[in-house]
Amino acid sequence: MTAIELRGAELAKRINEELEKDVQTLAEQGKKLCLASLQVGHDDSSEIYRNSQAKKAAAIGIEYKKVDLPESSTEEEVLAALKELNDDDGVTGIILQTPLPGGINLNNCQNAISPKKDVDGVTSSNLGAVLSGRAGLYPSTALSAFELLKASGVDLIGKEAVVIGRSAIVAKPLTMMLINERVTVTVCHTGTSKAGKLDEHIANAEILIVATGQPEMVKASTVKDGAIVIDVGINYVNDKIVGDVEQNDFLREKVAYLTPVPGGVGPLTVTMLLKNCVLAAKKIQ
Repeated sequence: MTAIELRGAELAKRINEELEKDVQTLAEQGKKLCLASLQVGHDDSSEIYRNSQAKKAAAIGIEYKKVDLPESSTEEEVLAALKELNDDDGVTGIILQTPLPGGINLNNCQNAISPKKDVDGVTSSNLGAVLSGRAGLYPSTALSAFELLKASGVDLIGKEAVVIGRSAIVAKPLTMMLINERVTVTVCHTGTSKAGKLDEHIANAEILIVATGQPEMVKASTVKDGAIVIDVGINYVNDKIVGDVEQNDFLREKVAYLTPVPGGVGPLTVTMLLKNCVLAAKKIQ
C-alpha cells in the first residue's frame, strides 16, 4: 500500500474556479471585493505569505490592499488602523498578519476586527461559531486541513481521531469541526507527552492531525497502519521544509492518506482565506 497524497494545490484550483465565478457575480451586482492586510513592522515569512495572498486574490478578481505600520507602533495605533478598516465600506475582508511586535496584545487586536470582515476567523465571535457549529468565518488553516481530510472521501462518522496541538486558531477549531462531524476526538499536547502517553494515543488514531510547529515530532513508527495523516506543520530545517510528522518511505507505505509537506495544507490556506472573503462580501452586501 502506498499512501494517496492529499495535495492542497489540486483542491485549491477547483475552489478558485468557483470563487472567480462568485466574484464576477458580486461585481455584476455592484459589489467589489477588497481584502486588506495589516502588517506591523517587517517579517520575512509574513511578507512571503502576503505576496501569495496578493497574487491569488488578483487571479480571481479580488483587490488586495496592503496596510503597513512601523515596528514602533503602539497597540492604540494598531487598534486605530483596524477601526479605520472596519469602517471602510470598500474593504470586505481584513487579515492581521502575525507576529506582532512585543508589547502589543494579539488577542486585543484580533478581537478589534469586525467579525463580519474577519476572514482569518480569529475573533471570539467566529471561533464561537466553530464551537457551536453555526455558520461563520472559520480559521483558514483549520479549514484547509479539514477540507483536505474530507477530500479523502472517507466516511468520518465514528472514526477515532487524534489532534496534536492546542492552538486557538488551528488545533482547537479543528477539534470542534471533527466533533460536529461526529468523529471521536482525542486532543494531545505537551501535557500528554510529559505523561508519556502520546505514542499510545497516536497508535490508536485512524485520523491523525498534527499542528505543533515541532519538526518531525511524530515518528513514522508510531502511526497506525492505514491511518489518514493530516500534517499541518511547516518547519525549516537545514534549508529544507519538513512537517510535524516524519514523512519517509516507511510512512508512505504504512498509511492510507497523507498530506505532503510541502504541498499539502499550505497551498490551500490562502484559497480558504479568499473563500472567507467571498462569504463575508455576500453577508455584508
